[in-house]
Amino acid sequence: MEGSGDEEPGSEGPLQQLVKRQRKEKRELQAKIQGMKNTVPKNDKKRRKQLADEVAKLEAELEQKHKEELKQLKEASPEQNKEKKAALEKEREERIAEAEIQNLTGARHLESQKLASLLAARQLEIKQIPSDGHCMYRAIEDQLKDHQNSWTVATLRNQTAKYMQSHFDDFLPFLTNPNTGDMYSREEFEKYCDDIANTAAWGGQLELRALSHILQTPIEVVQMDSPPIVVGEEYSGKPITLVYMRHAYGLGEHYNSVKVLTDATTENSS
Repeated sequence: MEGSGDEEPGSEGPLQQLVKRQRKEKRELQAKIQGMKNTVPKNDKKRRKQLADEVAKLEAELEQKHKEELKQLKEASPEQNKEKKAALEKEREERIAEAEIQNLTGARHLESQKLASLLAARQLEIKQIPSDGHCMYRAIEDQLKDHQNSWTVATLRNQTAKYMQSHFDDFLPFLTNPNTGDMYSREEFEKYCDDIANTAAWGGQLELRALSHILQTPIEVVQMDSPPIVVGEEYSGKPITLVYMRHAYGLGEHYNSVKVLTDATTENSS
């Protein structure tokens, strides 16, 4: 039906053109990542961990590139701000919808089933967190409500960046340039911390370590194929519990929160 497909090239504004190109770049990156994953044996845990770190960096770099492009466009055309947000939201929804279809009976479905079983044994279940680049921080924000702590995602990000900057020597050795393999320079490290505070850069193991020290609370990460990882074991008290999913969405890894299993609540109250 005419009018329901793509617009004529000449009718697209700068924002639509940029969003279309960025979507294409994301798909190309995902294809590249899939190729990288196919070269690593499933039983090579060390290499798969290295691969996960490499993938996270590639995705974060592309996301940062796209954000800078959108920022420049916004500064050039402030009146397009609403249009930009609507287009980005639509693109994100389309991406998630595509991933939902692709993973309905695939890796995501199997991972969700196994995680549900692991959590149910502890009278817990997954509490879904949006996939927007802030998922790890949003999951911690949700968990902190049980610790009488009302820190927001913005606060968690800012505190993480400040802690890592003030403990430079503890974190720098674990950060390498994905293109050269060299350890980050001081400038690259500062940019990494600035991205933590001011962008939707994904969080990982290093940020969890920083947050465990900031909150002085152990952080437990439940995952499918190995025992839970506990960061900050030196601290006492009830751990913050997150669920790490490798196949949650088309772009890869994702963190969710947990809550008391609904069925368990019903059974205990009956």
